[in-house]
Amino acid sequence: MATLPAPPFAMCASPSLERATIISSASLRLDRLGRHFGKVRAVDELTLEIPAGSFVTLLGPSGCGKSTTLNLIAGLDQPDTGSVHLGEQDITGVPPNERRMAMVFQNYALYPHMTAFDNIAFSLKLQRRSRQEIEQRVKVVAEMLDIAHLLRRKPSQLSGGQQQRVALGRALVKQPLVFLLDEPFSNLDAALRSRMRTEVKHLHLQLGTTSVFVTHDQEEAMTLSDAIAVMSEGKLVQYGSQAEVYGRPRNMYVATFVGKPKMSLVRGRLEADADAVQFVSDDGTIRVRVGRPGELRLAETDRTQVALGVRAEDVRISPNGGTGSGRSFTATVGLKEPIGSDTFVELVAGEATIVARAAPDFGVEIGQPVTGEIVAGRTHLFALETGERINA
Repeated sequence: MATLPAPPFAMCASPSLERATIISSASLRLDRLGRHFGKVRAVDELTLEIPAGSFVTLLGPSGCGKSTTLNLIAGLDQPDTGSVHLGEQDITGVPPNERRMAMVFQNYALYPHMTAFDNIAFSLKLQRRSRQEIEQRVKVVAEMLDIAHLLRRKPSQLSGGQQQRVALGRALVKQPLVFLLDEPFSNLDAALRSRMRTEVKHLHLQLGTTSVFVTHDQEEAMTLSDAIAVMSEGKLVQYGSQAEVYGRPRNMYVATFVGKPKMSLVRGRLEADADAVQFVSDDGTIRVRVGRPGELRLAETDRTQVALGVRAEDVRISPNGGTGSGRSFTATVGLKEPIGSDTFVELVAGEATIVARAAPDFGVEIGQPVTGEIVAGRTHLFALETGERINA
C-alpha cells in the first residue's frame, strides 16, 4: 500500500494568530479523472492543476460532479479512470487518513456526545499524541478561531456558526497540506454565511494552505477564490481567475451561471460593412455596434445566429434619449428591483429583455420609455449553435 512521507511542515506552538502559520503546502493535480455510476458520468475526464497555496473553487449546480470530485481528491471514493497527484506523488491509491488532507463537510459531522475540545482533538488522539501536545495544538486553533471559551460545550450547546468553527478547528489541528471544503456555509443564514466567508478568507491568507472549495453559490466563489473551476455534467467548462471567468466567459453556460444578476442574452444576427459590425436582434428592435470587422475576426458562418451578452453594470439608462454612439437602443422599463446599494432595472425592447444596474435613487417608473446604452467594448458574442464565445 502506498504511503506518504512525514509532512515537512509544522504549526507554531504560539496561540497567537499572527505567529500560527503553516510553513508548507503542496500543489494538487487531477489527471483525466473519471467516476462513473452506471451510465452516469459523475466526473468525466477531469484534468485540473491547482498551484500550491492557492484557493480554488469547484463551482456548478447540484449534480455537476463537484462533490464527487472532492471525495476523489480526499480518497473517500476511488476513480474509475485517471489519477490524483499531491506535489510530485501519485496518491490515487493512498488511504484517506494518509493523504495529509483535511475535509470540512456541509453538515459539520461533529460527534454529538463529545465536547468541542474532544471533537477537535479526535484525530490527534487516534494518532496517540501526548496529552500535552494535544492540549497545546487544540489551544492554538481554538484561539485562532475565537472558540477557546467554547471548548467544554457539546455541539447541541453551540450555534451554527460556532459548530462551523469547531469543524474548521478539527481540520486545522491536523496540520494538512490541503483543505477540502464541501459547501460548508450552506446551513447558515445569510449574515453568518457572509461573516464565515470573510473568516475563511482571512484564515487562508494567514496559513497559505492549498484549499479546494465546493459550492453552487457563485457569490461565494467570486469572493473567496484565486481561481474558479466551473463544472457542468461532470466536465470542466472553464478554469481561470475570477476576472477571467466573469469578464470573458467561454460560453453561454458560464456567462449565465456566473454573475448576479445573470448576464442578459439577446438572440439575433451580425451585419458587417467596411466600418463596423452591428448586432441586430431577431425582431429588429435592438441594433447596436459591437466592433470593427478586423477586431472581431468572425467567419461568415458566425454571423447567422448569435447571442449578444451584456452584464448589468455595462448598460447605462437615460430617460431623455441616448448619445447617438451607435450602442444605444430604445426600451420600456418592465421592472425595478431595489437591493439597497443598487437598483436593477429590467429594460424591455421588443422580444428582448436586458437588465441594467442603476443607482438606488435612480428615478424611472415601470412602463416609462427610456434609452439603454451599452458601454463600448463590453459586449459578449456567442454562437447560438454551439454556445461558444466568438469575439475576442
